[in-house]
Amino acid sequence: MSQTGRDDPQSLDSQLCFAVYAAAHAFGRAYRSLLAHHELTYPQYLVLLVLWEEEGLSVKEIGSRLFLDSGTLTPLLKRLEASGHVRRARDRPDERQVSIFLTDKGRGLKGKMDCLPHTVGGMTGMTLDERRALLDNLAMMRDELHARAGSTEVPAANASR
Repeated sequence: MSQTGRDDPQSLDSQLCFAVYAAAHAFGRAYRSLLAHHELTYPQYLVLLVLWEEEGLSVKEIGSRLFLDSGTLTPLLKRLEASGHVRRARDRPDERQVSIFLTDKGRGLKGKMDCLPHTVGGMTGMTLDERRALLDNLAMMRDELHARAGSTEVPAANASR
């Protein structure tokens, strides 16, 4: 007799990775409609979030915070620069190094977008406390997966959820 739904470890509904993937996709759609008013993509918004916290970061530092490689990040930064949201500047001690700074236009968007996390969070149907707990759990899961990604250990059979 075959297992069905979440009882079957090979069913799509029992895959934590798919649930996270599908939720990320849904978040992307929710943000896409809100960001369209500002002619931004979700990845560009993430770059702005990083720069609103700290300007003058290198491409590598931004990529590290967003888990993006420079091949993905560089075109994003070029589009943000072309739209007048950021400027790139060569580092004086090392001309190969590029630092990224917000322009006045980029800084000005922060106040206009302060409501986005609350708006999208409200679309989840979860309370603020539930969202904070989920955020903590996802951060812990991400950190554990990064730490163990290269591991060759076979996971315990009862560890699936």
